[in-house]
Amino acid sequence: MDNNKKFDEGIENVRNAEKNLKTSFLKWKPDYETAAEDYSKAAICFKSVKSYSQCRDAFIKAANCYKQTKSLFQAAKCLEQVIFISKEMNDFKEIAVLAEEACSLYQHHGSADTAALLLEKAGNILLDSSSVDALRLFQHAADVALMQDNIKQAADFISKSARILVKLQHYDEAVFALRREIGLLQQIDNIAPIGRLAVIIVLLHLARRDYVAAEKAFKEWGNYCEQTEVQTLESLLQAYDEEDGEGVKAALESPFIKHMDVEYSRLARDLPIPKGITTIPPPASIRHNAAPSYISPNANNILSNDQEIDENLVSNNKNVEKKNDTDDEYEGGLC
Repeated sequence: MDNNKKFDEGIENVRNAEKNLKTSFLKWKPDYETAAEDYSKAAICFKSVKSYSQCRDAFIKAANCYKQTKSLFQAAKCLEQVIFISKEMNDFKEIAVLAEEACSLYQHHGSADTAALLLEKAGNILLDSSSVDALRLFQHAADVALMQDNIKQAADFISKSARILVKLQHYDEAVFALRREIGLLQQIDNIAPIGRLAVIIVLLHLARRDYVAAEKAFKEWGNYCEQTEVQTLESLLQAYDEEDGEGVKAALESPFIKHMDVEYSRLARDLPIPKGITTIPPPASIRHNAAPSYISPNANNILSNDQEIDENLVSNNKNVEKKNDTDDEYEGGLC
């Protein structure tokens, strides 16, 4: 019964808002301010009874009215509510657009920090349904934070962007994002996370099959790594250099690699494993008790014919030799 009462109250607020927007002979301009308040009240009533479709429409209309009165912060707040209602409705297709519009309104109002946080919230909502849209929102949030010189917050947003890039297998862009994150961490002297980021960069280069770049990254950032990380990377790179597949697998079994963020542990799991140098198979050994070799049934005839040919050749050679001897005797004449 209370739900019906709240729903009816919401409908009544919508009617009041529409009346305030109408013009007449004596009322030349719509009353956007009052209409915005009525729509906001209606949206709250609809939300309480989980009538999400009517609630979303009311918040959108309230936002439009607030924009007409230059109440940008209130308009952005209404759009932020639309994002959360869309999540409840499992309707994610407009969330990214709404978040960027609300972000722009917050920035024009002078609330850039609130704008960046809204982009982060919307990005988290879209992580499972649309990684590409979530990536765009996190990258936008990083840019907004940097404009406010909030370097730590920007580094956090870039870190989230890098994980999505690895998930999407955009390894080149992921390396660029991680290097950018390292640069920001260096600016604020937050050195502790850099070693782990160096490990991830090496893994990304190995996934790209660029072993030279992996070694260069280790030489560049290896001094930020802990001892266990250094030992693991040295073993891993040496195993790749020697095409030792078992050595690669052993290095990737390191506990700290397995307990990295899900995207990075999967990256390590799916790295190409070298097959090593293939050996030439040994010659086939003699098989005992094997079947005898094939002998043609005409072999005896062929042998007898060959023997006759050989005997004729021998007799002919002898005749030739005798003739030559006789010719030699008479070659000098009778004397």
